[in-house]
Amino acid sequence: MMGWRRIICVLYVCVSVCFCEPALYGEVNSPSYPKGYPGDLYVQWELEVPKGYRIQLTFNHMDVEPSDNCFYDSVTVLYGQKILGKYCGQDNSANGRHPGKEPILSPGNHLQLVFQTDGSNAGSQQHLGFSAFYQAVDVDECSSPNPEDESGPLCSQICLNTVGSYLCACNHGYQLRPDQRTCVLHCGGGVFTEPQGILSSPGYPDPSPLDQDCHYNITVEPGFIITLNFSGDFQIEQIDDNGPTCLYHWLKVSVPGKEPKKLCGDQSPGLYHTESNSVQLEYHTDWHGLSRGWNLHYTTHRVACGSPQKIANGRVTPDFSEYLYRDYIQVRCDTGYKLMLNGREISSFMSMCKSDGQWHRTLPECHIIDCGEPKPLLNGGVRFLAGSNNEFRSVIQYHCNEPYYTFPGAQNLRYTCDADRKWKESDHNDIIPPCLPVCGHPIGIPGSHQRVLGGKNAPAETFPWQVLLSTTGRGGAIVIGEQWIMTAAHNLKSGSGVTPKESVKLYVGHNDVKVRLESTPLEIASIHIHPQYQGNNNFDNDIALIKLARPLTFNSEVQPLCLPPEGAKYERSGWVSGFGYTEEMSISNELRYIVLPLVDQTECRNSFERLKQENIPVMPFTGNMFCAGLPEGGADTCSGDSGSAFVLKDRESDRYWVGGIVSWGVQCGEKGRYGVYTRVSHYVGWINTVMGEH
Repeated sequence: MMGWRRIICVLYVCVSVCFCEPALYGEVNSPSYPKGYPGDLYVQWELEVPKGYRIQLTFNHMDVEPSDNCFYDSVTVLYGQKILGKYCGQDNSANGRHPGKEPILSPGNHLQLVFQTDGSNAGSQQHLGFSAFYQAVDVDECSSPNPEDESGPLCSQICLNTVGSYLCACNHGYQLRPDQRTCVLHCGGGVFTEPQGILSSPGYPDPSPLDQDCHYNITVEPGFIITLNFSGDFQIEQIDDNGPTCLYHWLKVSVPGKEPKKLCGDQSPGLYHTESNSVQLEYHTDWHGLSRGWNLHYTTHRVACGSPQKIANGRVTPDFSEYLYRDYIQVRCDTGYKLMLNGREISSFMSMCKSDGQWHRTLPECHIIDCGEPKPLLNGGVRFLAGSNNEFRSVIQYHCNEPYYTFPGAQNLRYTCDADRKWKESDHNDIIPPCLPVCGHPIGIPGSHQRVLGGKNAPAETFPWQVLLSTTGRGGAIVIGEQWIMTAAHNLKSGSGVTPKESVKLYVGHNDVKVRLESTPLEIASIHIHPQYQGNNNFDNDIALIKLARPLTFNSEVQPLCLPPEGAKYERSGWVSGFGYTEEMSISNELRYIVLPLVDQTECRNSFERLKQENIPVMPFTGNMFCAGLPEGGADTCSGDSGSAFVLKDRESDRYWVGGIVSWGVQCGEKGRYGVYTRVSHYVGWINTVMGEH
């Protein structure tokens, strides 16, 4: 930045002096640059930067008339009375003295430029002059051994260079004087928080200054304990008149909660265990005597916590011989045990050694886990084979209420209480299979010589699938599942519609009708008549299903009848039971049964043709039906038996299955007239579909 200019012209010589206010950088150009400078000039620039800096001057371009020793035209750079350089010429000129691109550095913060010309710079070869740039650069005062005034070193001990200036500092144990240059021995002291360090008396190993009161405060974070290790070179004046006493010189050690202790003499204290994270040292000398002083190295170590007690059925990790401040432990229980703390189960446990040497949490206990009460098994039960209280490794056995229920493909499954608190089989499966109803296995075995029409009462528990159905009249039905009843479709038809489920009563159990009627009828959820059943004078597809609102519990008096097996074969005879008319044409109040032979399909059709010839109305006989009965008559199903089962026995599985449903006939037990049954084997697919969808 240019300041003010003073110009004096004497005898046609122009004199100019330029003063530049202190700045960090600037530019200096010759007059009229770059158009050429006039003759007879004397121009002077006074350049200055802030104190603590030097000036670096660089000529960007110079075209000044060259001559030997720059006699005619010249640019002179001065620092006070000292000439730093005198320049003229051009780049690559043979004579003159060109500064090049090398910067010129002033010793201090000011610099002077003088541009002087004669009167010969004219014509086509007029020289352009010069352009220069200057900037402030930091002075490393600390690199100079002595200041300019030769007053000695800038700093007596430590010199710290800063931008534009410098600072003096002192070694440990010394203090900077007000002149900010020289150091004097100081008491030292202060607060020390590092985990280790070295302390000594002022001036150590030289004798201690007199009249000193030095305070040292060593304080580290809680959880650490300080130990003082005094070197062997220890000597503090003591008085021995009446025994060693630290009367005039001493080092007092103060630990919180303990009596302070004064140290003196020429015997080193050696290791001094403070058992604290804070210790105060006070070093005192009076105006007399001599003490060489002391030196110590202090260290810290972590507070120790007591080893945790052993955990029954568990372990503490990690297993250290000693546990110190900030060490963590975990407690893990053995397989089959759980962590318990204050009567509450916890998922994990961790404790830390605190700064006071205590664990921040009390240790938990490991209690044996339990799997909880075994899940109840519908229509089955469970018993313990080993262990108790549902504890780890207890063994239980599930069983179904036989002979009415059984497991699918397995019997008496065993489960063990596993470590994940689940009852599991040996293959680690925790799924308990359901107890499935056993079909076609009555407790009583049906005889082979009784008849429904004119027969004897059925023995108890021989036809547990028999259902008493009541609408406007009496009919039969068959238990085929826990929630499913099968019957003849015509039992549930009312005019052109389906009989409302509220009007249908179903009774199971005892063979005595009176006893059955005293029980609560089964609640019905829905009725499903075969979609192709027409009714009226066509009983083709005479089959229907009833879904119960609640499942049945099977016992000796109530059991399901099996559906026809795949590839079912209709043998020569089967059993039929029911509460229909007896030979006296009265409704039976006791369950009756009969064994009827199957009739050849051709014979059956022929019998109906003969009836037609007698002008007796006969419904169509289809392939979905079969006949059963004796040619001579006398043994037959009758009204009130509709919907009951025609039962066959599978010799391989020894199970009874429903081959047919009592459907229709022409007069009961007459010679040459047979009962007609719905062939159930033709409807297994439809039955399974309905039960699966509902």
